[in-house]
Parts: sequence; C-alpha cells; structure tokens
Amino acid sequence: MLAEQVAESWTPSSELEKAAVQQQLEKLLATPLFNSSKRYPSFLKFVVTHSLAGETDQLKERILGMEIFGRTADYDTNIDPIVRVTAAEIRKRIELYYQDPKHSQEIRLYLPAGSYAPQYSWPGRPSGLSANPAELPTRAEEIPPMHPTDVLPPTSRVRQSVLRGGKPAMAVLLLLLAGASTAMWFASRPPALRQFWEPFVKSSEPVLFCIADQSQYSTIRLRDAADPQREITLSDSMVTIIIDDVSPLVNVAGLLRTYGKTYRVQGEATTSLTDLRRGPSVFIGAFDNGWTLRLTTPLRFHFANDREMSQFWIEDRANPGNRGWMLDRSVQQQTGTYKDYAIVARLVDPNTDQFVVVAAGIGRGGTVAAGEFLVDSRRMEDMLKQLPGNWKQKNIEIVLETQVIQGRSGPPRITAVHVW
Repeated sequence: MLAEQVAESWTPSSELEKAAVQQQLEKLLATPLFNSSKRYPSFLKFVVTHSLAGETDQLKERILGMEIFGRTADYDTNIDPIVRVTAAEIRKRIELYYQDPKHSQEIRLYLPAGSYAPQYSWPGRPSGLSANPAELPTRAEEIPPMHPTDVLPPTSRVRQSVLRGGKPAMAVLLLLLAGASTAMWFASRPPALRQFWEPFVKSSEPVLFCIADQSQYSTIRLRDAADPQREITLSDSMVTIIIDDVSPLVNVAGLLRTYGKTYRVQGEATTSLTDLRRGPSVFIGAFDNGWTLRLTTPLRFHFANDREMSQFWIEDRANPGNRGWMLDRSVQQQTGTYKDYAIVARLVDPNTDQFVVVAAGIGRGGTVAAGEFLVDSRRMEDMLKQLPGNWKQKNIEIVLETQVIQGRSGPPRITAVHVW
C-alpha cells in the first residue's frame, strides 16, 4: 500500500529538490486521473505549493474551503464536507497512479489520512545526490554529455552515473524522475489488488464491461461551428448511460490497462449470452442492468424491492427479514443525503463458465463506491483480513456501505463478506 511505501518520508530542502517535486506534480496532474477535473488539480497544487513554502499552517480544512472552493469564513465544515471528500478522492487517485509499476521510482506525493499537508518520498533518489543546488551544474556546458547507450540505461547504471563525481547530468536526473523498469515491481509479491484481478489479467480474451444503458433520444441538437449560438434539431437515435456508472468503468478499465489488459464496452441491451461466454466480464449497475440482477439473484446477497418500487434493498438469504441495507427512493430524491449500499462480487458464472465481477449499488452512490473499492488496494487489504487463505480459488461476495452527502458518495466500507 502507498502508506507503507512512503514510510521513509523525505523533505525537499533545496530549490532543485522543490523544483523536482513541482515537476512530479505537473506529471501527475497531466494524467487522466486528474486532467478531467478542475477541483482535484486546484486542491493538490494549493497544498503542495504551501507545503514546499513551509506554510503548513495554511493547510487547515476551513482555510482550504475558503481559498480553493470559495466558501465564506463562517461556513459549517460539518454540514459542508467538500474539503474532506475532495481529499479522500485525491488520495485514491494518487494511490492508483503509483500502482503503475512504471512510476515505482518517481517522487511520491502523499496526503496522509487526517491531514492536508503532503508528505513526500523518493524511492529512486541515490544517497549521494547532493541537496545543495550550488554543487549542481547550472549551465548547459557544465552538463556532461550522454553516450547514445545511456538514453535508457538500467537502474544500476543510472545510479552509478549520478554518483560519479557528485555532479549528475540533468538528463540522467530526469530519467530517475521518469521511473525504473517494471521488472522489479513484478518480481515482488503481488498485492491483494493484483491477486483479485489475476483471473482477468491472465485471460487471453478482452474483458467485457456490461454497463447499463437508458432510453434513446429521438432528436439531437447540433451547433453551428461558425456561430455556436445557432443550432438545429435533427432526428436521431442515441443510447445514453448514467455518468455515475462511467466512474466505475473508468476506474476498473484504467487499472486493467496498467496490467496490459484490453477491454470492450457494451450496453446491457445489446449484450448477449454469447458475448458473455467469450471471456471475463464486469457488470456495472444493479436495478438498471438486467444482467446484474439475473447474475446476483441466486447469490446469498442479492437485490430486492417492494411492489411499488419505492424501497430497494440488498437481501441476505441467511436473514431474509432484515432490511438494514435499504434505500428509500423518496429520501434519496428529496434530501440527496442518505446511506447507499452495494454488492461487489467475483465469481465463476455457472451459465458461462467465465469469471465475472459485479460492481453494483442500490443507487448511483453505491455503484460509484463499488467502483472505487475495486481499485483501492487498502480496501482490498481490509477484505483479505476477513477471507480464508485459499480465497483466490473461491467465489467472493461483499456488501459495501457508503454515506452519500449532497449526491456525492463517501468512501466504501465493508459490512459483510461471504465466500464459497
């Protein structure tokens, strides 16, 4: 886990080291994990900049709410948890970034739980690297030329060239920032996250994502390129998906890509049993995805609802009268603040003889939380504590709980586990 990897924290002290951290920050923010959002980059830039300036007294929840999100000085942090929710999401995205082996030797940025002051470590930083910028070359003519064979040197040769003479070439320093080979990462014991997804990674077939689709549009509006205020309406037929269902898709697909796994995406209405028999599948969404409901109906934990379809819950066959995992749609729609529940399962589907994973909440918040759980190594480690030693050969089903506030889901929490 990332928290363990940054146990030996490092404090950037020289201007060169601070510049290296800023460069790493920009590299992190340029990835799809951050570049599609305005909130996360603004937050991370603010806390890193003030941290490097030694202004950690500015990294308090109320100050961050005012400076980053425009809240008033007297806003209630208990009612408005935007700072805590944003920080929690950033922690997950940072961890996902560093799970990629190609980033294993890069400078690491980390927001420890319960704090908004970043910590740093540099796994690939050689012990002989000077912290004094005066000892480093500052003009182009002072930088030693690189031999063509040094363009992509092994880690050991990089470290030797940096240590030699105490004056590293800037190009070699950049190579250290870019990361080392993936071999070291794969040689280590696989984390729980990789063990969970191992049947999918080892399959010779692409992973199929079966995602809920909604009713079709009958028309579509098109804007004039020369005059965007001018538009026309044309007849069209277009299938739509819920944006919250896209979040688990992006999270899991991104994780599988770090393992070199390809995938394809199909709507629930266009997915056939033949499609599912070809290889492993991931099912996203519950009450808007018929395939998910059919797959989970025989399981111990499965979805249920009343006749009026106003109350929805996850039912436990071992305790069918329990309604502890229930969502009332009227409360969800009126307040936007409620507890949602989700099923995460990994099993071999007896109808296809293929591995499947389910990420499905009663409401949208639960589905988002399920998608976060499936790429969160810390949550996976929590799950391992409740599983037998031979869990990798077993079917697994988990019930998650998440607190939704103003339509935004909080971190997933395990409430029940079943293995068979």
